[in-house]
Parts: sequence; C-alpha cells; structure tokens
Amino acid sequence: MDILFPRRCPVCDRIVRFRKEYLCPDCRDTIKYVEDPTCMKCGKALREETEYCRDCAGKRHWYRQGAAVFEYGSVAPALYRFKYGGRQEYADFFGKEMAARLGRQMVSWKPDALIPVPVHTSRKRRRGYNQAELLAAVVSREMGIPLRTDLVKRMRKTLPQKNLNSIQRQNNLKKAFKIQKNDVKLSTIIIIDDIYTTGSTVDALAAVLLASGVKEVYYAALAIGSG
Repeated sequence: MDILFPRRCPVCDRIVRFRKEYLCPDCRDTIKYVEDPTCMKCGKALREETEYCRDCAGKRHWYRQGAAVFEYGSVAPALYRFKYGGRQEYADFFGKEMAARLGRQMVSWKPDALIPVPVHTSRKRRRGYNQAELLAAVVSREMGIPLRTDLVKRMRKTLPQKNLNSIQRQNNLKKAFKIQKNDVKLSTIIIIDDIYTTGSTVDALAAVLLASGVKEVYYAALAIGSG
C-alpha cells in the first residue's frame, strides 16, 4: 500500500515514508499553531494582552465564541490544495488536529451537534466535496459529537469571500443560508469551517440558526488570520 498509495505530507505534499507520520520532518517546524494570548471572541492570536482583537472590539458577532488551530499564513498552500486541489485525504490529519488542539474547549461548550458550513450544490458538484464537511466528519468521529448536515442549505451561489471587503462580505451572504427543518431541537451548535477571516460567513450562518431556535452558537476553524 505504501508503494502504490504513499501518504503525502498535507503541508508540502511530498511523500511521507512508510506512513509513520502525517507530516514530513521539514514541515513540522514550519506550521504555526494559534497560541495565547488570543481574542476572547474569535480566537485570533494577539500581539499584546487585550481582551479582543480590533475586528471584534468594534463589531457584534452572532456567535458566542470561536477558536482555530493554525495561523493561516503557515498552512495557506496546504489549505488551497485541500479546498480546490482535490486533496480530500488531508482531512484526516486536519480533523484530528482540530480534535486534539480544540477538543477540551469544544467539550466545555457542551455542543449538541457539529454543523459544517455548507457550500452551494453547483460548487460541491464541481469540486466533488465540501471540505468543511470532511473536517467535521473527522472531528465528530474523534470526539463523539453528532454531525448534522441536514439542517442548513446554502441557497445562493455567493462570490468568493477572499476578494471582498467587510461590507461586501456581509452583503454577499444575505439570504445565503436556509434552515431545512421546521423545528430545530438543538440547544448548542458548533459551526465547523476551514478558514476564519472576518467572521462574515460564520455570523450569517449563526444568525439563521439562532432565528430557528438554537440558543448558543460557537465555531471552530482549521485556520485563522492574525488579530
């Protein structure tokens, strides 16, 4: 199996010998985990001891709190391949890292379910998968938290968020999500996504969930920008 289907490092995509590790030795020191101090709202790493980053200090979020594993810049090429390059196998390593690094915090939130950020059906058809759903499936398996992919649907094919400013991001996501169940009998939900930037996507999804009767919404992301 190692000869026919060798495991590749999710950071540099080079072959990892004999499947002993997920990462090759050169990449283990290049990835950067989010470390304290972090924003008490979104979880971005901060340069100094303050409660909130500049993004959260002047903005209201619909979710209660969030956290992320990696600093985005250190894993950006890997996330691009995972999201757009068909490298679904990266989900196993990334999902396990989310469970290991954020597991204690997620348990403290007492979630009833994990909900991955949905993608539009046309985009999922072209890409072949939803990377957030792959991550959530691994986290669910590792932590024993139920995974729900049937509650929310993405109704609009929105523009890529990375090319928009803050106001454009919010307008881009208006009426993007719709609840598929008339009676959502869940109290606390954790939204799972691959990248957190300004929080517009998480906020839009959280607002829809809260309007449906969910009491608390948190989020966990694989990577996040700086505060």
